[in-house]
Amino acid sequence: MLHHIMASIPHEVWAEPQKNDELNTGNLADWLRNIFGPLFLVIVSIVAIFFLFTREITRFVQFIVLAIGIGVVFYVPNIIETTARAIAKALGVDAT
Repeated sequence: MLHHIMASIPHEVWAEPQKNDELNTGNLADWLRNIFGPLFLVIVSIVAIFFLFTREITRFVQFIVLAIGIGVVFYVPNIIETTARAIAKALGVDAT
C-alpha cells in the first residue's frame, strides 16, 4: 500500500538535491552567539548573585574568572573561527 501512495505523489513534491549541495556554515558563529550569549549572561548573573549572597567569596572569584574566559569565546569577534581553523590545521584537515 505504501508503494502505491508513494507512486501517486507528483515528482514536483519529491525533494530533489540542490545544485549547490555543500554545507554552509558561514553564519554559524553569529547564530551561536545570538542563541547562547544572552543565555550565558543570565546564568552567570544568577550564579554570581547566589555566591555573593551565600558569602562564598572564593567560589565567586573562581566563577568570575571562568565566566570571563568563556565570555571571551562568545564575544570576541572571530575567536571561534580562528580556533576552529587552528584545530583543523593541527588535525591535518585542509580548512580553506
